[in-house]
Amino acid sequence: MAFTIEQIKDAHAKVKSGADFPAYVQELIKMGVAAYESFVHDGHSLYFGKDDFSARSEAKYEALIVAETSDKTRFISDLKNHQSGGTDYLTFCSDCAKSGVEKWFVDLGKMTCTYYDKAGNVLLVEEIPG
Repeated sequence: MAFTIEQIKDAHAKVKSGADFPAYVQELIKMGVAAYESFVHDGHSLYFGKDDFSARSEAKYEALIVAETSDKTRFISDLKNHQSGGTDYLTFCSDCAKSGVEKWFVDLGKMTCTYYDKAGNVLLVEEIPG
């Protein structure tokens, strides 16, 4: 079963804060998404499914400038705030840019989310609550 960007947008529209993320992940799995990569600078994502199926979303917002140097401590603080419902998605992405987070990769088979800086360094690997 191939998924569409429209289906993913509908699922993402239900996410109001980081607290809604686990339910969003479960919906993606049901659609057949195996993994995705989201880019902080404009919010576009690449979604990967079975048999080399992939889809790319459009930019979600005006381009942000991602800091050249990462600040892991600040990022983790902003992430915890977002996950507890303290910020919306755009604010979280803006906070990521300020902390030097270039992208995150979500592996729905392993149920992990890995955050990377511009140099390709792993800042954090999180387990996604089931």
